[in-house]
Amino acid sequence: MFGAWRAPPLARAGLRARAGLAWGWARSAASEANSRQPVAESRQDSQYRDTVLLPRSSFPAQLPGRLQPETELETQQKCGFSELYSWQRQRKTKQEFCLHDGPPYANGDPHVGHALNKILKDITNRFYMMRGYKVHYVPGWDCHGLPIELKALSEVKGAENLSPMEVRQRAREFAERAIEKQKSAFIRWGVMADWSNCYLTFDPKYEANQLRVFYKMYDKVSLAEAELEYNEQHVSRSVYMKFPLLKPPPKLTSVIDGSSPASVLVWTTQPWTVPANQAVCYMPDSAYSVVKCTTTGEHFILAADRVESTAAVLDTQFEVMSTCKGVDLADGSCAHPTIPGRVSPLLPANHVTMAKGTGLVHTAPAHGMEDYNVASHHQLPTDCLVDEGGFFTEAAGPELQNKNVLEEGNEAVIQMLQAAGSMLKEEKYVHSYPYDWRTKKPMIIRASKQWFVNTASVKAAAQDVLKKVKVIPTSAVNRMLEMLDRRTFWCISRQRCWGVPIPVFYQKNTGECLINSETITDVIKIVEQQGTDAWWTLPIEQLLSKDAVAKAGGHDVLDYVKGQDVLDIWFDSGTSWAHVLEGAEQRADTYLEGKDQLGGWFQSSLLTSVAARKKAPYKTLVVHGFTLGEKGEKMSKSIGNVVDPDVVINGGEDHTKDPPYGADVLRWWVAESNVFTEVLIGPVVLNAARDDINKLRNTLRFMLGNMAGFNPETDSIPASEMYIVDQYMLHLLQDYGSKVTEAYKEYDYSKVVRLLQAFCSRNLSNFYFSTIKDRLYCEEEKDLKRRSCQTVLAEALDIVVRSFAPILPHLAEEVFQHLPYKKGSEGVFRTGWINASSAWKKPGIEEAIEGACAMRDSFLGSISGKNALEYEVVIVIEPGLLFELMEALQAEETSSVSQLNEIMMASQTTLLSELPKETPADANITKGSFLINLEGGDIREESSYKVIALPIAKAKCPRCRRYTSDSSNTPCPRCLKVIAGKGST
Repeated sequence: MFGAWRAPPLARAGLRARAGLAWGWARSAASEANSRQPVAESRQDSQYRDTVLLPRSSFPAQLPGRLQPETELETQQKCGFSELYSWQRQRKTKQEFCLHDGPPYANGDPHVGHALNKILKDITNRFYMMRGYKVHYVPGWDCHGLPIELKALSEVKGAENLSPMEVRQRAREFAERAIEKQKSAFIRWGVMADWSNCYLTFDPKYEANQLRVFYKMYDKVSLAEAELEYNEQHVSRSVYMKFPLLKPPPKLTSVIDGSSPASVLVWTTQPWTVPANQAVCYMPDSAYSVVKCTTTGEHFILAADRVESTAAVLDTQFEVMSTCKGVDLADGSCAHPTIPGRVSPLLPANHVTMAKGTGLVHTAPAHGMEDYNVASHHQLPTDCLVDEGGFFTEAAGPELQNKNVLEEGNEAVIQMLQAAGSMLKEEKYVHSYPYDWRTKKPMIIRASKQWFVNTASVKAAAQDVLKKVKVIPTSAVNRMLEMLDRRTFWCISRQRCWGVPIPVFYQKNTGECLINSETITDVIKIVEQQGTDAWWTLPIEQLLSKDAVAKAGGHDVLDYVKGQDVLDIWFDSGTSWAHVLEGAEQRADTYLEGKDQLGGWFQSSLLTSVAARKKAPYKTLVVHGFTLGEKGEKMSKSIGNVVDPDVVINGGEDHTKDPPYGADVLRWWVAESNVFTEVLIGPVVLNAARDDINKLRNTLRFMLGNMAGFNPETDSIPASEMYIVDQYMLHLLQDYGSKVTEAYKEYDYSKVVRLLQAFCSRNLSNFYFSTIKDRLYCEEEKDLKRRSCQTVLAEALDIVVRSFAPILPHLAEEVFQHLPYKKGSEGVFRTGWINASSAWKKPGIEEAIEGACAMRDSFLGSISGKNALEYEVVIVIEPGLLFELMEALQAEETSSVSQLNEIMMASQTTLLSELPKETPADANITKGSFLINLEGGDIREESSYKVIALPIAKAKCPRCRRYTSDSSNTPCPRCLKVIAGKGST
């Protein structure tokens, strides 16, 4: 009769608060059962102790100290954590889920950033595996690059004298040690993966696949800033100079009318780059001022925010004539300050800053990444006047030729500026500047021949395929699209030896490069067998065939030399799809990484895949934030807020300061956090996570304790024969299972945690447990009424445990080991996902139970702070739908054993359609109403009710504690039947 009814979910604060008091009794009863303490205070109570079915379970409420990590390790071993991945891969199922692991860098110890990332991936994989998918997850490591090389060589004296092969060997050994450390940590965190078949970017087969992708998409000549160290205390000779206006910006002609000389003011820390100037850049959205110098009468243009500070530096005063937006400087041009006849246009650029200088930036495309981008966009020349040794070339002119740009060359340019009348001020400036990591000397940035991906040719296609990818959170896709839009090229060559060599040969005399299908095929075959070390160890005759040389029009192999560049590490990792992903499509369901990968691995993977095969390597991108200290600050050893995952799990030297929390606390922290923003961690956060898990353990312990003597296979009651409140709980379980599943699908694990906590606290502990405790403890063991709620508890336990299993795998398996009816079972992860029957969904049942709960609220509110069992409750409802619903819970007019009385938590309940005539004038009558909403709103009826709380006249039963006995020395009729073994079965 309830099948079609619908109502809003249970959410009554009063009920939660007061029912929690009753649950406190249930929990204390459970504790008493385990400690074998008397049930009640009196002798009469204690003589019936053994007839009450209190909870019995060896499942501990807490695992203090070292017990938590030790139990986890024991669980991992007992439950076959290490074999789970291979087991699920062998299942016969057509459904596959592939999460492609973005390789962490193999250059240090595991940290909380690793924990956040790997645990998020594991939660995802375990969820899909439990749902019947065959999960493909091969963990990997990024093994090449300068950071690894630097760390490896920092352990060696005389590192600058090592040969390339010695450097490579040291770097490989360092990376291998880091990989083993990280791998053991990931396994300890419970991460399920193909640990016997990890991918490493220095594996020969991986390198060979990378070279195949390279050959499909190669092109060359670009600009690159090398991988460098930075000296924060470098001192430069900075200069303020003027670029005379040749053509005033059209929008400023009314202010700059030619009556006085006008110039733009420019500041630079690298005067030696001025000869290579091609433009002056401004920030379009910033304010700029036209000023008059009170000393000389000249007009200058500079940023409005820099007027006062610049005037102070130049020891003069500026009178502001006019202020405009940066965009108003468009179409203006200047004369080059040292090269007669050269024009430098005024151009917009987003890299211009107002922190220092004049807000107008001298732009030399051959000497800076941002400058080069401006030149690329506006098709400016990128002439480089500096050779590889750092000396001016002949093209720089006789005054500068052969001069070192950082020494006498810099001085010569300053003198040229002074001679031209363009220099206004020179001063020393301390700032961060790139230094060579070996020589510790300052470097110059110059245009050079490099290998690159011309992203302009693939950008549009990459953006198109990216728009078809599901991105979580959705805001991240716009950031990635913007990054792609700004990227004009991708330099993929590096001048180092620890990496994958670019397989190209150069003609000794002409410098012409040789690479074709034959040369690349030969090199790949060698790399597959010997690895990329062969590029350095084998003579060129074994790497380059005579046939390949002849086909290219050459004569002798020895006329060629091997290239010395290696591939950028982003190209290394960005081609991982070609090695790891399976099937003809080679496309992962999900890539899941931190937000820094929007411009990193996500992008390099997309560009290589689109360039090589015109499609994205992923269907979904999940982007998480970074880890910070619990006050939102960056982690720093100096601050002392660095959180070590190993210390979190196993504890520090002082367990009072750094207690051992175990891996599940770390996993709970990840799951409960809003990972799509910055994720905070620290002692307060970890303590809260442990407390949350302990609350969950108490809920689980109650359910386990009440499963003793119950076997779901033989003792379960069909839903149709259950108490209505039990059917209601099945209805809520079905809804909970559905919502949790959807939250997992959306990678919203914090919502999973919120749903779990709300369900366990509100629906189970505060409502259901307190409602059924009398049935559980005081009915005969096999009574159908007791079996009814035990059936629900078994289903609730199974669904709740499966719902958090991907997050807390150790706790989930621990619970299953304590199930009294699943001895020797396969455990949680080998037995599937939540199995909540759709037949449980009965929206109309909510009206009956929530109507009763509304009246219980009124009743408990009227006796606030008092024991509900000391009262009988009279409910008066006018004839109508609400009265009919309550009649379904209590057919008799008065009852102490009805379903309605159980919900009311009183000793006796009377249900009437009108107020009794003998009701005392001073009776405590509480009035209320309840809105019935059935058939999707087609049936709506608001019914009023009255609740009267009356002190009970009967005595307290020494067994069940309810006031239903004729004498305090004698159990009530129900308890007498149970003791005599005559309870209903």
